[in-house]
Amino acid sequence: MARKPAQVTGRGGRHGGAGRVRLFGLHAVRAALVNPARTRHRLVLTETAAHRLKDAIRTAGIAPDIADARHFGPPVDAGSAHQGAVLEADALAWPEPGHVCAPGGDAPVVLCLDQVTDPQNAGAILRSAEVFGARAVIAPRRHAAPETGALAKAASGALERQPYLRVANLARTLRRLRAMGYTLIGLDGGAGQVLGPALEALAGVPVALVLGAEGAGIRRLTAQGCDMLVKIPFAHDFGSLNVSNAAAVALYAAACR
Repeated sequence: MARKPAQVTGRGGRHGGAGRVRLFGLHAVRAALVNPARTRHRLVLTETAAHRLKDAIRTAGIAPDIADARHFGPPVDAGSAHQGAVLEADALAWPEPGHVCAPGGDAPVVLCLDQVTDPQNAGAILRSAEVFGARAVIAPRRHAAPETGALAKAASGALERQPYLRVANLARTLRRLRAMGYTLIGLDGGAGQVLGPALEALAGVPVALVLGAEGAGIRRLTAQGCDMLVKIPFAHDFGSLNVSNAAAVALYAAACR
C-alpha cells in the first residue's frame, strides 16, 4: 500500500506563529524544501548554506533571506546547530491511522511510542522507521515529542517522508490496530519471550511494536493492552539500550521475518 502524502495542518507547531515550526539544519531544511506538502513561509540562509541548498531552493521556488554567518538571526532550539539554514513552515499532518496503516497485500509494521518525549529519540526513531519500511510511527498528541526543529534535525529528513501520526488516545488506537489485524507486541526488558522468535512466529502478520519512554518503559495499562510482551536479549546482565536503539533493533527483526 503506497503512503499517502502529508497534508498541512494548523496543529503541532511550537515555534513561530500558530501551527508553524522552525526547521533547521541542512538535511532537514533540504528535505522540507523539496516536500510539496510543506507550506513554506520564510527561509533564512548563510551564503554557504544557500550554495549547498541551491537545487532544493530552485525546486521550492522560494527566495531566501541571506544572513551574516556571524550574526545569524532566527532563534532555534537552544544548543542546536542550525548549520546556517532555518526554514519557517507550517507543521505537517498525515491522514489518520485507519488510512495509513490499513493492511493491503503485505504484512506491515507499525511503531507505537508510549510517552517518548525526547525529540532526539523520536527523530532517530523516525529515521530508523523509514530505513526499515515501517508503515507509520504513532504517538499520542500529549506527552510525546511534537514536530519541532530538533526532532526534524535528528530525523535527518525522514520527518518529511515517514508518517508520524499524533493521536488523541494511544490505547484506543492500539485497539483499532488490533481490529485491523495487527498483533500488538510490547517491548519490556522483564518479559519472558524473546523478540526474534516471537516475530518469526508472526511471519505474514501485521505487527505493531510498542515502545515506552526511556527508563520507565511502556506504562502498565499500555502493556496490558498488548497481545504479548517481549524482550531484546543481552549478552550480559547489565545490558541496556535506549529507546531509539531498541526501536532500530525491533524494526530490523520485524523486517527480517
